[in-house]
Amino acid sequence: VFEMCNDGLIPVDNPSKMLLSEMSEGVSGTTVTCTLEGTRPMLAEIQALVTPTGFGNPRRMSAGIDLNRLLLLVAVMEKRVRVNLSNCDVYINVAGGLRIDETAVDLGICVAIWASKNDFVIPHDIMFIGEVGLGGELRAVSKLEKRLSEAHNLGFKTAIVPKQSLRGVNVPDGLTVYGVRSVTDAINYFRG
Repeated sequence: VFEMCNDGLIPVDNPSKMLLSEMSEGVSGTTVTCTLEGTRPMLAEIQALVTPTGFGNPRRMSAGIDLNRLLLLVAVMEKRVRVNLSNCDVYINVAGGLRIDETAVDLGICVAIWASKNDFVIPHDIMFIGEVGLGGELRAVSKLEKRLSEAHNLGFKTAIVPKQSLRGVNVPDGLTVYGVRSVTDAINYFRG
């Protein structure tokens, strides 16, 4: 990752820190997730905006995430998590202009959509990792230990991950990891 300066392109030592440096406090619909660029873990901010639609057909728009993946996740949220989005426009953005093709960020997208719809502010020291299946279940992700280590290095206190990915993983001291089986279980973490 490079940054354009007056002297030209210079390498960015910590892309995750740079991408999260402008996170706004107290805004509903934002989550942090972790993607892999090659073998390097990078934390990214997912922003969701869910608003009542003014049209007959609600809009679905994404920047940084494949639109077809967003449509699939919206359908899962409606059918499996029982979040009514049929009368809402849904906008998703990956902050910093990052383009993510990895499905391990699905859980972060789903929780961001739920948080925006319910005007709920997710604490900024929680990270979400997990691929979401059509049944609303979470599927295992690769290189979870590297992802958790990156989150810990940046001061995150909690990670919500697929339960089956935790087998044999060394969790860094000071990081609390919750293994969940579905998107509903992840959302229930905030419902108490």
